[in-house]
Amino acid sequence: MSFTLDQFRLDGKVAIVTGAGGRGNSIGRAYAIGLAAAGAAVIVADLNGDGARAVADEIAAAGGTALAVQVDVADEASTLAMGAAAREAFGGVDILINNAALMVDVSYDNCETVSLDAWNRAFAVNLNGALLCARAVIPSMRKRGGGRIVNQTSGGAFPASGLYGISKLALVGLTTTLAKQFGKDNITCNAIAPGNVTSDAGKMLVPDDSPFIKFLQMTCALRARGEPDELVGTALLLCSEAGRWITGQTIHVDGGWVLRP
Repeated sequence: MSFTLDQFRLDGKVAIVTGAGGRGNSIGRAYAIGLAAAGAAVIVADLNGDGARAVADEIAAAGGTALAVQVDVADEASTLAMGAAAREAFGGVDILINNAALMVDVSYDNCETVSLDAWNRAFAVNLNGALLCARAVIPSMRKRGGGRIVNQTSGGAFPASGLYGISKLALVGLTTTLAKQFGKDNITCNAIAPGNVTSDAGKMLVPDDSPFIKFLQMTCALRARGEPDELVGTALLLCSEAGRWITGQTIHVDGGWVLRP
């Protein structure tokens, strides 16, 4: 097959983006809008139902196709209902972006003092949520001849230095496992590891005057902070026919913060 730019198109595909209902400047919203612009019908999934509907309306106003679904990714019944809603509305699922996560609300206590409740909650959303969402859509992907799963990890997992990073590093393990177990079904699974992004949540956690920003300014090969839209191109590669031979990989989109061979 000769390469064409059409291989980045997603016409006829159905995509779920979790954590996509963030109002304002959010990564999930950017993913949902980007996939819709490439031709996919997008299920905008979020715990915040009003936020999901606002993003779905935004996509529809721009001429795209979207459906808002309220989902708690840590609840199996809720994720199964999300998958069922996608199948009922569009006939199946081809793409899943596991973007929903706890970040600002994660405990930043050290391993000696962090409560088990906080630990379990972080893993319930950041790791178990990705597993449950994948399980909700893999049968549909298999029936449709394959699919694409993209897990949102973090530059903060390389190396992990706290609960958030640990949960995101565990998500890399889930990524490689799903890639290995479902590759023969033509289902790829990859991860995107953003650097410090100027999303509303990112700026809340790391303000512009944070010492960490000064550290990134000294260490990043390009620049310390990126915009949510700057992650969309990588997502389109991994979700489209153009990325059909990529699986089990973690791609760092971070301005050269984490440099790996």
